[in-house]
Amino acid sequence: MQDAWQLRTMNWGQGTGFSNVLELTSSQMAEQQPKSWIRRRIENGLRRGFQHAYETVKVDPNKFLLQLRAAYGVPINSFQGIYSVDVGLLDDLANRVIHSGMKLAAAEGAGFGLGGILTMVPDLSILAGITLRTIQKLSLIYGFEYNTDEETAELWIAAASAAGVDISREVLEKEVVNRFVPKVIQRIAVQASREAVEKWSGRVIPIASSAIGAGLNYYFVRAWGERAKAHFRLKHLDLRRRRIAGEPALPLVVNPARPSS
Repeated sequence: MQDAWQLRTMNWGQGTGFSNVLELTSSQMAEQQPKSWIRRRIENGLRRGFQHAYETVKVDPNKFLLQLRAAYGVPINSFQGIYSVDVGLLDDLANRVIHSGMKLAAAEGAGFGLGGILTMVPDLSILAGITLRTIQKLSLIYGFEYNTDEETAELWIAAASAAGVDISREVLEKEVVNRFVPKVIQRIAVQASREAVEKWSGRVIPIASSAIGAGLNYYFVRAWGERAKAHFRLKHLDLRRRRIAGEPALPLVVNPARPSS
């Protein structure tokens, strides 16, 4: 009787594909475990990197203004003069800044990529710094400084927008900047790790990890740079239009969410 029951159970499993489902489920669970571990490393690396960048990495607006004048020939004496510069020139400068960040990130990724998965966290930390400096330069190119708490918060809202994170104005208005920014960084790290886990898992391949690291960093900065550029460009055009029309400027910090459908 027991043998017959085992035979019927085996036949039922084979006939319905139940055994295949069990195998697939086991396979998926086995795959999800290392991915979850990699995602945690990516999230922690980006969070630490952006937090460190927030505390230590800052493009000096005055030095960057001199660079715009001397190296790029932009005829301005202050960032308020940006609004009289042709938008096409600003877009060209923004593209140069993004491209420069991409090349720097690729070189850094190639070097750290040699260590494979072991050097992922320091690689991501440096990548976060490169990305933030790129966003800071884009902010200045389109006429937005970050000297006050409000301007600093706006910079991080732009970073969140580049990461695809929606930060509502209501959240900002209830927080001071030194509590607001860490919360934004955490949300950026969570979102970015969710999107990058599949790609960065390729870093476990020792031989190809250098090339993979260079490519991933290159396209990471390009994607974030393009989104941040679009964010600042839209705000710049709106403020320029208001100035021409003689309308009062809106508060600096606004909801950076993508337009709702």
